[in-house]
Amino acid sequence: MRLLKSVAIACVAVACALPALASPSKPPKQAASKKAAANSTVQGGVPYANRPDAMAFADDLATRRGLDREWVRQAIGQARMLSQVPRLMLPPPVGTPKNWRVYRSRFIDPVRIRAGVRFWQEHREALERAEAEYGVPVEIIVGIIGVETIYGQQMGNFRVMDALATLAFDFPNAHPRAKERREFFQRELEQFLSLTNRSNIDPFEPRGSYAGAMGLGQFMPSSWVRYAVDFDGDGRVDLFRSPVDAIGSVANYFKGHNWTTGMPTHYAVQFDTARLQLDTLLAPDILPTFSAASMQAKGVVLDAAGAQHTGPLALVELQNGGDTPTYVAGTENFYAITRYNWSSYYAMAVIELGREVAAAR
Repeated sequence: MRLLKSVAIACVAVACALPALASPSKPPKQAASKKAAANSTVQGGVPYANRPDAMAFADDLATRRGLDREWVRQAIGQARMLSQVPRLMLPPPVGTPKNWRVYRSRFIDPVRIRAGVRFWQEHREALERAEAEYGVPVEIIVGIIGVETIYGQQMGNFRVMDALATLAFDFPNAHPRAKERREFFQRELEQFLSLTNRSNIDPFEPRGSYAGAMGLGQFMPSSWVRYAVDFDGDGRVDLFRSPVDAIGSVANYFKGHNWTTGMPTHYAVQFDTARLQLDTLLAPDILPTFSAASMQAKGVVLDAAGAQHTGPLALVELQNGGDTPTYVAGTENFYAITRYNWSSYYAMAVIELGREVAAAR
C-alpha cells in the first residue's frame, strides 16, 4: 500500500532570545520558578495539575530519571493545554490533493533565497567547516535551516512545555497513529524536562513550534540531546542564538542518520510505459529498495549517473494536483533528509532551496 506522508512545519513567529539549554550543569532547581508561575497564564487553558494521568506520569518520570518529584510535578502541573495544537496535528482529510508546485512555492521564494544568501555569506566559514567535518554539503545545511525557520526569523512562539504536555496527554484520538504519536511526545516531554533540569533552565522559558521543536534547526528535545553540538566552541550549546551551533548540529544530525559523503540525493527519471510497473515501484514509498538494474527492469529509464549508482534507490512520486506527478529516483541521502521530516515533498524543498541559494550567490 502506497503511503503519502504529510508535513508538519511548525514555525509561527519569531521566538524571544533564550538561554542555552545545554549550559554547564548547576544544582537542579527544587521547584518551578516564580517566573514560570507568573507566565502560566500566557498561553493555553486549564493546567495539568488536576489531571491524574499527568501527575502519574510526573511521578514515574521523576523516579526513572532521578529528578526531584515536586519539581517535576510542579512543572507538568503548571503546563497548560493548548486547544489549537491537537487540531494542527491531524492529517488533511482523505482525498485532499497534494501539489508539489504549490508546496515548493511556499519555500523557494525570493525572500527566503535572499535570506539564505545572507546567511551563507555571514557563516561561510562555519558552513564549510561543517561540510569538511561531517561530510554534509553546505547546500543541504542551508536548505534545512531555510525551510525550517527562514534562517532564524521564525522559530515559533509556543511555550515548548505547554506544546509537549498538550501532545503528551491530549494528542487527538482521531489521528490514525494516535497511540504511537502520544507515546512519542511523552518521550519528548521527558527529554525536555531532563534537559532543562540538568541545564538549570526554567522549562517555561523556551519557545518553539506547536510540536515542541526548538531553535534555528527546529530540533525536538531528543534530537537536541543526541545531536546538538557546541560548534562555536564557547562551552555551551545554543541552537536559538548561535547560528554556528545550529549549523554544526544539523550536519551532525545527518551524519547520525547515515549521510554518505559525495552521494547525490536523487537522479532524473523517465518511463518506458510498455514495461512500467508503477505500483510495484511505489509500494516501498520513499524507502530505497531497488537496485538501478531492477528499477530499470521495471520500466524506469535512469539518467547516465543514475544507471551507474551502486546503492538502493526509491521511486519518489511528487503529486501535482490534477496534473502529471513529478518523479525522481531517490538515493539513501534523499532518505536521510526525510529523517528530519518524513516527507518527500519536504526533502525536495530542502534540496531545491539549497540549490537556489547557491545559484543566487
